[in-house]
Amino acid sequence: MRGEQRQHRILALVRESGQSEVSALAELLDVAPETVRRDLTELERRGLVKRTHGGAYPVESAGFETDLAQRETRHVESKRRIAAEAARMIGQAETIFVDEGYTQLLLAQLIPADRPLTVITASLPTAAAFTKNPENTVLLLGGRVRGRTLATVGSWVTQMLSSFVIDVAVMGANGISREFGLTTPDPVVADVKAQAIKSARRCIFAGVHTKFGVSSFARFAEISQLETVITDTGLPVAEAHRYSLLGPTVVRV
Repeated sequence: MRGEQRQHRILALVRESGQSEVSALAELLDVAPETVRRDLTELERRGLVKRTHGGAYPVESAGFETDLAQRETRHVESKRRIAAEAARMIGQAETIFVDEGYTQLLLAQLIPADRPLTVITASLPTAAAFTKNPENTVLLLGGRVRGRTLATVGSWVTQMLSSFVIDVAVMGANGISREFGLTTPDPVVADVKAQAIKSARRCIFAGVHTKFGVSSFARFAEISQLETVITDTGLPVAEAHRYSLLGPTVVRV
């Protein structure tokens, strides 16, 4: 198998599994681990994977994006801790925007149900989850529904968002990096996220450590636009400090 063909195969395997180890890839492809490491380094240089100690995981890009079902199976406990911290940081806000994504969906289960709250979201599953609390008023932004994430996009969504002043936006992203800020594979999704941040008084990013140092296709925010970044302890302390120098408070849970 030629190098280009092997790299294509490695990328397909990493995307299929969500994360792959060098040893497993080497055995499957019948090549030396050093060959796999070189291939992963090249794929990382092209922005297609992110290297880890002993392996790699895929970077979501214009040509690849995980769906909601896949997101519900990865780093679940970390996402639950992050969502719980985000719920605490919402404080006494009366209006919140909750982004699409599984971490943000978990927020609906963890926000105290002891007071009225107005929730704005483009995510169908998140809207349904928040309606379980009769104290909540849920505004679902109307537009075209993306089948992969069950979230709405388009000009109707951004126009509705532009008419609101929201206390807190709890945002997600497919990638967050000090160089490129917050990114997502689809420009129409980026438009919704950018408008949500513009309409909010405070912005919280909630996402697992694997999103850090990753850049996808469409940029929608700078790190400096965030008040708080919440992630798990998989993000090294030194790296968390580097992000904090750009403006936000970084919390590892």
